[in-house]
Amino acid sequence: MLAFKGGAYRFQLLGVCIVLFFSQSVAVCATTEEFQFNTDVLDVNDRENIDLGRFSRSNYIMPGTYGMVVHVNQSDLPEMPIEFYSPEFNPQESQVCLSPELVKLLGLKESLMPSLSWLRDGKCLDIRTLKGIEARGDLASSSLYLSIPQAYLEYTADNWEPPSRWDDGIFGLLLDYNLYAQTQKNVSSGQNSHTLSGNGTTGTNLQSWRLRADWQSIMGSGGRAGRKLEWSRYYAYRALPKLGAKLTLGEDYLSSGVFDSFRFTGASLRSDDNMLPPNLRGYAPEVVGVARTNAKVIISQQGRVLYQTQVATGPFRIQDINDAVSGQLNVRVEEQDGSVQEFTMNTANIPYLTRPGMVRYKLAAGRPSDLEHRTQGSLFGIGEFSWGINNGWSLYGGALGGSDYNAMSLGLGRDLLWLGALSFDVTQSWAQMPIENRTLSGSSYKLSYSKSFEEYDSQIAFAGYRFSQEDFMSMSEYLDMSFDASRRGKSKEMYTISFNKHFRDSGLSAYLNYDHQSYWDRSANDRYQLSLSRYFDLGRFRNLNLSLTAFSSSDGARTDDGMYLSLSMPWGNSGTLSYNSTLNRNDNTNSVGYYNRIDDRSNYQINAGNSRSGLNMSGNYTHYGDIATVSTNASYGANSYRAFGVSTQGGMTLTAEGGALHRSSFGGGTRLLLDTGGVANIPVRGYGSSTRSNRWGKAVVVDVNNYYRNRASINLNELGDKAEATNSVVQATLTEGAIGYRKFDIISGDKAMAIIKLADGGEPPFGATVINSREQEVGIINDSGSVYLSGINAGARMTVHWNGQAQCEVLLPQLLPEDLLMNTLLLPCHELSSKNEIQPDTKSYGN
Repeated sequence: MLAFKGGAYRFQLLGVCIVLFFSQSVAVCATTEEFQFNTDVLDVNDRENIDLGRFSRSNYIMPGTYGMVVHVNQSDLPEMPIEFYSPEFNPQESQVCLSPELVKLLGLKESLMPSLSWLRDGKCLDIRTLKGIEARGDLASSSLYLSIPQAYLEYTADNWEPPSRWDDGIFGLLLDYNLYAQTQKNVSSGQNSHTLSGNGTTGTNLQSWRLRADWQSIMGSGGRAGRKLEWSRYYAYRALPKLGAKLTLGEDYLSSGVFDSFRFTGASLRSDDNMLPPNLRGYAPEVVGVARTNAKVIISQQGRVLYQTQVATGPFRIQDINDAVSGQLNVRVEEQDGSVQEFTMNTANIPYLTRPGMVRYKLAAGRPSDLEHRTQGSLFGIGEFSWGINNGWSLYGGALGGSDYNAMSLGLGRDLLWLGALSFDVTQSWAQMPIENRTLSGSSYKLSYSKSFEEYDSQIAFAGYRFSQEDFMSMSEYLDMSFDASRRGKSKEMYTISFNKHFRDSGLSAYLNYDHQSYWDRSANDRYQLSLSRYFDLGRFRNLNLSLTAFSSSDGARTDDGMYLSLSMPWGNSGTLSYNSTLNRNDNTNSVGYYNRIDDRSNYQINAGNSRSGLNMSGNYTHYGDIATVSTNASYGANSYRAFGVSTQGGMTLTAEGGALHRSSFGGGTRLLLDTGGVANIPVRGYGSSTRSNRWGKAVVVDVNNYYRNRASINLNELGDKAEATNSVVQATLTEGAIGYRKFDIISGDKAMAIIKLADGGEPPFGATVINSREQEVGIINDSGSVYLSGINAGARMTVHWNGQAQCEVLLPQLLPEDLLMNTLLLPCHELSSKNEIQPDTKSYGN
């Protein structure tokens, strides 16, 4: 025992006797030691008036239940009630109770679960069962820290959690929307047109189920008269983590790596690659093109709008389409001069390879249907698989069966190591034609290749060739010919390639996208886009960029091709000055443009130049607001047209914990509701720009990923002087479509020095704590009752705690000095009435 002279305060350190059994028994035993702390080292006038009971035992927490965030190694779990109790063998020690509900979230291997031992009638895990586990509670940060050897845990990766930690979120309602309004005047004809269009998703979450309805609408006058509102799709889905799959009921589009996509009503069960670690996930389609003016790009599939956005003049590349989309996409580019570009793109699948020993599958059953929710054709069933035979080979295939249409497919995928990946498959179809009363039978052959050449800074993102015999039909072609005689298009040959290359020595980057589709019964479609870009210095000018884009699109009846040239250079702190030239069959334009990023929320671009018709000007402005993303654009062509457009993308989320308007999410997608404890105007962020909590202290961030360890934080650089965050980072791993909920602990109010006096003229003991009405610790009493207080608000009530309970009450003045930091508040501490007495020293859920 160590002792010091003078006034002393006793601390106890409880030793733990640990016996380890290896090949030779080794016993390690630490006896109980008592320490005395010399209070003479404290610069305190009244040494008898000291309350250090909260520090008297190392890591000691009074028995009770506390709301705590659980930290498991490097990851976080949501706040939950954590119980601390005194074990029977030593009442002076505190022990954390790891409940069965908490243990399920730790990510322990399934093989360990039967060997676990439990205490207190199965309520608490006996952590001695798993050697090496350490648990430590911290009341100051309301946290429980668990250190668990990695050997006990399921597979984890950077930013990815095992299924046991996935969060289905909370009950809630949601509405996501994308609205676009435009007014346009054709100068030559004098005709005015006005259009309002939109699309989005509404729905609700019930535990692990997601109920959704997609909508799209258009209203117009003048040259685009009409009004239309469609509920294009009703469906429900949920994740099945144990199967690594997604179950969907209702109206859906077939997602297949073997067969073409078509719309149906029924049920599907498919392996979800998004549930895999990020480095094992798949491929998402992208759409590229060139806009001649400010334009609206609409991407649809079989009549359903999947995505629409506003793009500025010049090349565009859309890469944030849902990776579940497969099959042929229809792209429509509506220019502000009234012209329209339309083309189709095939979403390519990378060669079908599966990890050794794994099986991926997709099952579906139902009846084909159309946008009017009418079923077409007979019942069908489909199943497909991919089996990783070994490190090099994968076998894949499937079958689609119905009374009128049947198809079978079989293929092989091969990992060629440094040569890339290759797959080949054959599909055979049998179609009973109702009009012709005969059966058509044919085959289709497909070859796919993918390769990254890191040593050459290049990548063949996808290359494919497909040939189909004249009597071969996909399901979508069969439905078109059976129920819509006006639609034709039996596929013959298809080539597609996407290629990237970076020439490091010259600083040149190249991108090529090429699609060719020929048919047995109509003209072929061809489309390519080639982009070259190079950064260089010229004299005192640095980081100049020269880019050239050539494009061509042909459907047999019409060819649309052209070139776009741009030279840009930095101008000022955040601006870019550019020269742009566009050459196509109908017009040549030359313009000078200026782009500037005002801040991380706002940017604008203006262009002015000439064309064959005369002067033309355009501009657009985009603002990423707290409740929506708003873009405005205007275009003017002398003797040609005038146009103005506004687009708004946003959403609304409402739950029992509160709700907020917010920026847009991919229709009905995953989101995270952040609670700042009723404090408004707190800047929070996911991975993008900040958004601020509303008047009720709620904000929603939508830049989160499914089955991915997402982090949300308070932007401390933008946090005002009247707010203080005791925890500024939260984590969540959410299932698809979930509404996650996380809470920050915010102390709101001014800060100032104060002196607290008791009714008898004395002061609270040294080390006493000051707790506000929200049970947050806002100060610790120093010598002579002085304290630096946080969270000062006019008329607020605070309590002063020592000896483990509230002892007196402080009422702040209704009128506070203008400059609190230059003043010291004198605060009397009144006796507590029994009805206002608060027993726990921390936030408590009851013993």
